[in-house]
Amino acid sequence: MSFLFKALHDLMMFAGPEILKLLINFVNDNQAPDWQGYFYTALLFVSACLQTLVLHQYFHICFVSGMRIKTAVIGAIYRKALVITNSARKSSTVGEIVNLMSVDAQRFMDLATYINMIWSAPLQVILALYLLWLNLGPSVFAGVAVMILMVPLNAVMAMKTKTYQVAHMKSKDNRIKLMNEILNGIKVLKLYAWELAFKEKVLEIRQEELKVLKKSAYLAAVGTFTWVCTPFLVALSTFAVYVTVDKNNVLDAQKAFVSLALFNILRFPLNILPMVISSIVQASVSLKRLRIFLSHEELEPESIVRKPIKDGGGDSIIVKNATFTWSRSDPPTLNGITFTVPQGALVAVLGQVGCGKSSLLSALLAEMDKIEGHVSIKGSVAYVPQQAWIQNASLRENVLFGRQPQERFYKTVIESCALLPDLEILPSGDRTEIGEKGVNLSGGQKQRVSLARAVYCDSDVYLFDDPLSAVDAHVGKHIFEKVIGPQGILKNKTRILVTHSISYLSQVDVIIVMSDGKISEMGSHQELLDRDGAFAEFLRTYANAEQNMEDEGKGREKKRCTNGPVVKEVKQMENGVLISETAGKQLKRQLSNSSSYSTEPGKHNSTADMQKSEAQKDAWKLMEADKAKTGQVKLSVYWDYMKAIGLFISFLSIFLFICNHVASLASNYWLSLWTDDPVVNGTQQHTNVRLSVYGALGISQATHAEMDTVDSMIPQIIKMFMGSLFNVIGACIIILLATPIAAIIIPPLGLIYFFVQRFYVASSRQLKRLESVSRSPVYSHFNETLLGVSVIRAFEEQQRFIRQSDLKVDENQKAYYPSIVANRWLAVRLECVGNCIVLFAALFSVISRHSLSPGLVGLSVSYSLQVTTYLNWLVRMSSEMETNIVAVERLKEYSETEKEAPWCIEEAAPPTNWPQQGRVEFRDFSLRYREDLDLVLKHVNVTIEGGEKVGIVGRTGAGKSSLTLGLFRINESAGGEIIIDGINIAKIGLHHLRFKITIIPQDPVLFSGSLRMNLDPFDQYSDEDIWTSLELAHLKNFVSSLPDKLNHECTEGGENLSVGQRQLVCLARALLRKTKILVLDEATAAVDLETDNLIQSTIRTQFDDCTVLTIAHRLNTILDYTRVIVLDKGEIVECDSPPVLLQKKGIFYSMAKDAGLV
Repeated sequence: MSFLFKALHDLMMFAGPEILKLLINFVNDNQAPDWQGYFYTALLFVSACLQTLVLHQYFHICFVSGMRIKTAVIGAIYRKALVITNSARKSSTVGEIVNLMSVDAQRFMDLATYINMIWSAPLQVILALYLLWLNLGPSVFAGVAVMILMVPLNAVMAMKTKTYQVAHMKSKDNRIKLMNEILNGIKVLKLYAWELAFKEKVLEIRQEELKVLKKSAYLAAVGTFTWVCTPFLVALSTFAVYVTVDKNNVLDAQKAFVSLALFNILRFPLNILPMVISSIVQASVSLKRLRIFLSHEELEPESIVRKPIKDGGGDSIIVKNATFTWSRSDPPTLNGITFTVPQGALVAVLGQVGCGKSSLLSALLAEMDKIEGHVSIKGSVAYVPQQAWIQNASLRENVLFGRQPQERFYKTVIESCALLPDLEILPSGDRTEIGEKGVNLSGGQKQRVSLARAVYCDSDVYLFDDPLSAVDAHVGKHIFEKVIGPQGILKNKTRILVTHSISYLSQVDVIIVMSDGKISEMGSHQELLDRDGAFAEFLRTYANAEQNMEDEGKGREKKRCTNGPVVKEVKQMENGVLISETAGKQLKRQLSNSSSYSTEPGKHNSTADMQKSEAQKDAWKLMEADKAKTGQVKLSVYWDYMKAIGLFISFLSIFLFICNHVASLASNYWLSLWTDDPVVNGTQQHTNVRLSVYGALGISQATHAEMDTVDSMIPQIIKMFMGSLFNVIGACIIILLATPIAAIIIPPLGLIYFFVQRFYVASSRQLKRLESVSRSPVYSHFNETLLGVSVIRAFEEQQRFIRQSDLKVDENQKAYYPSIVANRWLAVRLECVGNCIVLFAALFSVISRHSLSPGLVGLSVSYSLQVTTYLNWLVRMSSEMETNIVAVERLKEYSETEKEAPWCIEEAAPPTNWPQQGRVEFRDFSLRYREDLDLVLKHVNVTIEGGEKVGIVGRTGAGKSSLTLGLFRINESAGGEIIIDGINIAKIGLHHLRFKITIIPQDPVLFSGSLRMNLDPFDQYSDEDIWTSLELAHLKNFVSSLPDKLNHECTEGGENLSVGQRQLVCLARALLRKTKILVLDEATAAVDLETDNLIQSTIRTQFDDCTVLTIAHRLNTILDYTRVIVLDKGEIVECDSPPVLLQKKGIFYSMAKDAGLV
């Protein structure tokens, strides 16, 4: 279809010059009857109008098919992302995959519009040359020669552009990936005061990118130069040859202007060919990237035999001699695993950090490559990952996860997963919207939601990856009893529980002990004790430690287990648990204030805009859709843009532009005078003068154009916009010069044009905004899917997610399709205005033909023929310019968001050895998260002496984490002050403060880069220091076993280290910085008991003379601290040494009782 329309249009293009020829003849020939002139004029108008309609029908078809291709590509990428193996995931980061979806899919779409040019351009060239030959004879070849010379030049430039393109895409991928990580880990960056090191990294990538961009800009400048010169040089050489070859060759109006019109037609295919070629080149680059991605290895779900549950009793999981690896190139992670799980059994999997416990579950989910062996599972599977994956949807939707709601069962599930208290705290109960990655839930809450999702789906086999590590002891106990344990909801299901917690082991049917990817022991609790192996030894050590901890009990222990070896005295455990819970508290606290717990910049939350009174329960939405601004982009934005480029350069380029166009008009006007030279004895006088002036004007035109591009590097669009604008104005001037009477007609046409344009730009701008706003959900849903892909596969929900993604893409296309149609609507109307200009230019020249020279007629009509094209471009470009300047507008808006306090205040810089004692004093300290919210800390007064070890405890939401946020000035105080060693921390620069305090945060965040960079981004410590800190953090053996040692590349988010190892890396960071004040925010939630003990002793010995503040969930970790501060609702309710508090029988006592310590 599109083929036919295009061919039709190409043929009609040539009608214009032919009619022009007749028209000029008519003006020359005084005898011709008037009707002929009117007939030609009408013909000109009709052919132009038909041309318009045909062309836009063609464009419409192309755009729509382009849109369909894009949809198909996105769909294919999404479906593939759900099945690719983990080793393949390594080679394409999330950033790259999202780029495939956004950038590369777009390229295919652009190609659809151009692809027909491959045959259409040569066709146009051939036709134009044929007509020129008829007109000027052999001297045409001078022009053709020039054109042909330009082709290889353009080809070379297209190739260069391609290489730059590839380089640019690469640095763009890197930059986006890094920025993503920085935003995800922004809280940690701030706590460590590492912003500068990362700023350097981003700028370094950006410099690379700019180098490439600069090179391609120079290339583009050269390109523009040849573009602008080519048509002119062609005309010059052709006319020159024509006039000099033979004295009798007369360049009259007819020949000159018909040829010029044809040359103008020639310009288009020759200009567009390089664009088509580069578009094809880009699409082929994209195709290659897509092909690589789509041909990645896929998981083989068949490697695991899934049987229906109907087959009666027997074993529900059978694994025989199976070996698994994460990627074929690596050594296997799990070797020769053999075990069977009878139906309805509860199996615990134990082992040290990194021994393959989580891998075992992944293997059962077919997430790993099975090298040999046999695995079969009966019935459906539910999976609870170690790091909960939460969707950006309401809490209820997260739990239902696409299942049918059954109220009674739902309530039971929520109750048994201990979510009821959380629902009371959340602003809209289970309808509360949860932010991306669950930002407004604490670690413990996320885990419980993730658990509830699994329980609700009522599967046959349950795989739990350490779900108890992130919750408080008493909550953990509740969950074990109500859900996982022998009396829980799931008592008749097959359950595999990875845990670090010893306390539940006696209630488990089978215990599997793992070490180094193998099963070292297996059996019931009693059997293993009787066997008296490593496990029994381990149990004895820890069980006693526990009893000694005043028998603090199962709850704690469990937690501990989850956390890792209990060894380190209870303190650590508590920490672990505590930590996550704290986050929870904080979260909840914030939630209850209807605000979002999000330290990330740029997530605005709309509640700020609502007065508190209106923040009713339903109104509580966390993520505000990026606001689509309405109305026109303000001029101030353009002004800012010009300022950013530099006013001098901006004005210079505008000035050069004007010169360029003046020169171009002058050269053509000169041509018209030349063609009117009288013919004497069959030759023209002054030929040489005329020719040289024509040449000079042309050259000046080209140099101006060139200067402009190099100087301004103003994006192409602004260039095109100005170009079209001047062309239109120029054409109008010429028409006025030729036929002054046209002055009557141009203003009204101009007005019509202006109104059409305003009307269009307004709607197109809104459509564009709607389109870009509806585009973000497509990518964020995709991002979310990538992060939770193992959960989606485990629950076999792929189809539902594919449907969701398709719906979101459709939503986006709903906004995109009208904008295509609007473009066509506009173009048709505009071209009609242009066609009217042609009509009147011709009409007036016919009416006043006796007073006009043929040269001027030719000039005015040939210019008016171009007007349509230029008008089209003018509107297209002005709207493009507006839509693209929206980017500048958003950047400006973002750069004007509120910033935190200055990093360094030189005048107030504390002495270098500060703080010496580490004495921290809170004086009447209050804190709130935002102006319109309640205080979360109320008038806290407490003094912590240097070297004291203080535990901070409290129920969820009591304000524990807020204390640390206040100490690091992540949130500035709302009243009162914090004094460290006599210096008020609010008076010094943030970096001066944050470099002097160390925190081990709750969620271990690593950045992609070498391990060394993660420990010491500023390169200020020697390798020996780093190795010492690794040894103290018990990572030395692990790191020295890595092939690259310290240069081991961590993947995005540290995915290639286990959670426990990441926690240890965070500990190593703290040991390396060795400051006087150490804050532990539940830092050991994910390590096994043994490691936990080691960490606790490290902290005791290494930070012996430091002030340590520990936020704890597991009380056993802080029982030997000098003091414990108990917070409740933002106030200190108890503060004394643990034994005293236990005797008081207050809040602390009741908490200890819950945890089974008393």
